[in-house]
This record gives sequence, C-alpha cells and structure tokens, in this order.
Amino acid sequence: MNVSGFIFQALNGLSSASGLFFVAAGLSLIFGVTRIVNIAHGSLYMLGTYVAYSLATKIGGGFGFWGGIVITACLVGLLGAAIEFVLLRRIYRAPELFQLLATFALILIINDATLWLWGPEDLLGPRAPGMRDAIEIFGRRLPTYDLFLIVIAPVVLWILHLGLARTRFGRLVRAATQDREMVGALGVNQAMLFTAVFALGSFLAGLGGALQVAREPANLAMDLTVIGDAFVVVVVGGMGSITGAYLAAVIIAEVKALCIAIGTVSMFGMSLNFSKFTLVAEFLVMAAVLIARPYGLLGRPQGAVRGVADPEDPMRPATPALKFLGVVVLGALMAMPLMAQSSPYVLILGIDVMIAVLFAASLHFIMGPGGMHSFGHAAYFGLGAYGAALLVKWLAAPMGLALLAAPITALLGALLFGWFAVRLSGVYLAMLTLAFAQIVWAAVFQWEDLTGGSNGVIGVWPPAPFSNSSVYFILVLLLTVIGVLALRRILFAPFGYAMRAGRDSPLRAEAIGIDVKRVHWLGFAIAGLVCGVAGGLFAFAKGSISPETIGVGRSIDGLVMVLLGGIQTLTGPIVGASVFAVLQDTIMRQTEYWRALLGLIILLLVMAFPAGIVGGVINLLRRWRTAS
Repeated sequence: MNVSGFIFQALNGLSSASGLFFVAAGLSLIFGVTRIVNIAHGSLYMLGTYVAYSLATKIGGGFGFWGGIVITACLVGLLGAAIEFVLLRRIYRAPELFQLLATFALILIINDATLWLWGPEDLLGPRAPGMRDAIEIFGRRLPTYDLFLIVIAPVVLWILHLGLARTRFGRLVRAATQDREMVGALGVNQAMLFTAVFALGSFLAGLGGALQVAREPANLAMDLTVIGDAFVVVVVGGMGSITGAYLAAVIIAEVKALCIAIGTVSMFGMSLNFSKFTLVAEFLVMAAVLIARPYGLLGRPQGAVRGVADPEDPMRPATPALKFLGVVVLGALMAMPLMAQSSPYVLILGIDVMIAVLFAASLHFIMGPGGMHSFGHAAYFGLGAYGAALLVKWLAAPMGLALLAAPITALLGALLFGWFAVRLSGVYLAMLTLAFAQIVWAAVFQWEDLTGGSNGVIGVWPPAPFSNSSVYFILVLLLTVIGVLALRRILFAPFGYAMRAGRDSPLRAEAIGIDVKRVHWLGFAIAGLVCGVAGGLFAFAKGSISPETIGVGRSIDGLVMVLLGGIQTLTGPIVGASVFAVLQDTIMRQTEYWRALLGLIILLLVMAFPAGIVGGVINLLRRWRTAS
C-alpha cells in the first residue's frame, strides 16, 4: 500500500479511537477513585448505543439524533449514579475483587434487560443529520461524521483536563486517586465524591456508545468486547490518567488500522496476513508496554488502600469435622452412578461440576495464597484441552497419553507467561494475564490448518470403558480429588508458606532469603499444570473443543466461582464452582432470560455473604459461638 493509503487508514483509526477513549476515560476515573474493577462499564456503553438508536429513530430529525446523544449520556450517567448508590456503596468494605462479582452480575442483568427491550437483532441507527456526506482524501472518501469523531475526542479530553486541573472537584478526584483514605480523613464526603465520579464515568461511557450509533450497529455482544478493549486502553495509558487513556486509544486504534492497511505481505516465500493481527493487536501492545513499563505510559504506582477490607485470616488445616464432612461428600459422589440410573443427565452435570471445581481450585491457588489475580486463567484450560485433542486428532494417541499431554502443554504455557506476569502486581498483573490469554485465543482461532479455526476439533470421545458415563465420572472424580488434595498439600508445605509470605510482605520475605518472584513463578506453573488437567478432561467430556474454551468468558466464570465461594478459604472455590455450575445449568433450562435471573441470585449472595458463601457461613458460626 502507498503512503496515501497509510494516511487514510490512520485517519480511520483516529475515528475509531474516539469511542474507545470515552469508555476508557470513564473507566479510568472510576477505578482511580473507587478502586472498583467495574467490568459492567461496557454494559453502560452498550446501553448508550441502544438508547441513542431509539431516540434517533423515534423522534427523528436533528434533535432526535444530536439531542438524543446528549440525553442518552445524561440518562446513562444517572443510571451509573443509581448503581453506585444502591449497590456498590454497600460493598465498599468488601475485598476489591469481590466487588468485581457484583459488577459481573450487573452485566448479566443489563444484557438480558437489553434483550427484552430491543430484541436480539443488530440495530443500526440513521446517518447523522448535517454530516451525511463524505470528503475525498487522497482519492478515497472519508465520511464527514468520522472527521467529527476525530475532533470531538480531543475536545472532550481538553474539557476533562480543565475540569480536573482548575476546579475543586477535579482536585478532590486527583487527591482521591492517590490516597482516598486521606481525602476522607480531611473531612471530604467520600460517599458523595464516589457517586459523582461514578456518574461522570458512566456519562462518558454513555456518550461514547451514543456517538457510535451512526457508525456501528448496536448488538448484545458489545459489552464484553468493549470492556476488554477499554481495560487494555486504561492499563496501557496508566491507571487514573485521562491523557494516557487518549494516547493509548490512539496508539491501539492506529496499530489496528495499519495492520489492515498493510494487508498480506510476502517475505522469504511466505505470505503473512497482517489483517489477522487486528484480533490481538491491542493485547500485543499491552503486553509489550507492561513488560517495559509496569504502570503504563503515563501512569504511576497507586497509593495503598487502608482500612477498606477486613484483615485476612490465616489459612488453617481442616478440622476433624470438616474432614469427616469431606469423606461423606466423597462417598456420596462415588455412589452417584448407582443413584443416577433413573436420570443419566445427573452424571453429565456431575462431570461438569468436577471439572469446574478443578479449574476454580487451580485459579484460587494463585489468587488466594499467591495474591496473583489472573484474568486469563482460561489460557491454561484451553492449552490443556487443545493439547489433548490435537494429540488424538493428528497422532491417534490413546486417551491416557492425551490426558498426560494436557497438563504438560499447560505447564509450558504457564512457565512462559508466568515468568513475565509475576514481575507485576494488582490489576496490571491481571491485565497481562488477560493479554496472554487473548494471544493464545487468537493463535487457536486463526491457525486453521492445525486447530481447525473457529470450527475447533471434533470427535474427541473417550474409548471403552470410559465411553460409559459412569466410568468416566469416576475417572474425573478421582483426578479432581487428587488435584485438589495436591494443591492443598502444597499450601501447607514450606513452599506454600513461602508463597503466602511473598504475598503478605514481599520485602520481609526477601530479607529472610525467600526468592519471592521465583516462588510465585513456580506457583503460577503449578496452577497452570492442574488447570491443564481440567482442560484435558473437558475435551473428552464434550467430545470436541473450540476457541470459546480460551475466551474471556471462561476466565470470568473462573473468577466468579472463586469469589462466590470465598477467596480466603480453601473450600471456597469448591463450593463456589459447584454452586455456580449447578445454578447456571438449572437456570438456563428454565427461562430465556437466565442471565438476568443468575445475575440477581449472584447479587443476593453478594449482599448476604460479602466474604463469599463459605466465608459468610464461617462468620455466622463465629457469631453464634460468641453469642452462646
């Protein structure tokens, strides 16, 4: 492509960066002040597009379109303030990642509410009144509305900069970004500040979505797609930096646009299609930035949050009563094939629950005792599943060899990705794991000759006698028990204590001779290995495997399982995975709007058990003992 083509694609990239900047700027403000990882922010962006579409089509004309954009942004801002006041204000004292569980429930509720109001079809709004023409640039026609989007983003950035630099509200926001507890100690009403910031962030998300109404159709998949890109922009630019968010949005949009402009290139007799890199371009950029500059381009280390969550209790070995309960549960599970003769589906559900338990337990191993929050744990689940499935497909390997290859494949991936990830902490570590997971997903999705692309790998069924669901259930149960007990044994070995020491006080741990990064790296690898076992079992349980196995949705499901059960207890991921898997399966068969119902149940559990189900039960037992 010539120079004029590159310039045209660069302009197209700038227009794409506009909407991404709005949602990322709002997300950066909310996280910087409240420290809430608000994954429902993409849902507010999606609502902005749908509401703007309705106003533009129902009212019509210039007022319906342009006035509708302003009205939409205000309505979404009010909705954000209501969400903060009614829900999030009640759980500020809960652990930060537990608040993520509440926002995940909001995603489910808002998505089904949108489905009920607007239906499942994609909706493309009318062309912008007064900007329906296009101008010619280097022989190519660029829509006038795209030029408007290129201009509006820096204008809003300038307004935000003035507001944050010249007003008292802006000074409070900047102060709270650095140390919100000190702001409260100085007499500032934190509750009002948090509500105002959440409303402003939601306003920006609604504005970004409304501005896209004439450019892209509104659809129900926008929420997760946009929030993934927005998190990348925020992390690359630096948490709390509005200017960094704009810079990162421009860089990522330009990289994508230039990949399209380059197209297919032939080098050394090989053809390389750069257009395919658009699926993973932002994550490659994020990985590179975080490895070189852990706090983003214009970011700085976040101030410590003091006194927000209750102190974590030390993990203790199981009591005799808990061990007896575990033996009873194991006996009941072993007898399930006999009891399930009248309902064979119970075994299928039981297999899914066991695999979910192993997946959640491996994630909890690095999140709880290790303190390493991972948003991309599905990468190792998928590597294990594909490692087993491809061995069967291409080499006709027996199931035993394939199940052995699954954890080894996941272990290699965890060793590689973990070496980079353990050098970061907090949300930066979480986002780097997400980047690695998306890179794996893109490789699996596009390497059609090996992985089958979007079709995946089919025909991966277990041979006799494991083709019998009862026998395969016993195998899954056995491997799950071995995996969970092995993780538990490691945690109460010297290695486990060293890992927890590195989580609680890395400086003191280093001072007594513990290599914290090495210990956490090995912990990361162990978690990946156990997760790979779950992935291999999943491949044979379903008989096929597809790129969805490595998608963001599965990683979020793992987080929900761990947080739902309770991150501070070893039985938390077991209970959380079991409850989530059974609820999801049961509710999906009851109603079309199962997401909203599941979201409401999760919200109720969040409100009733702020420390997770197991943590809440333990607290209730302690209160009962104290009272008695």
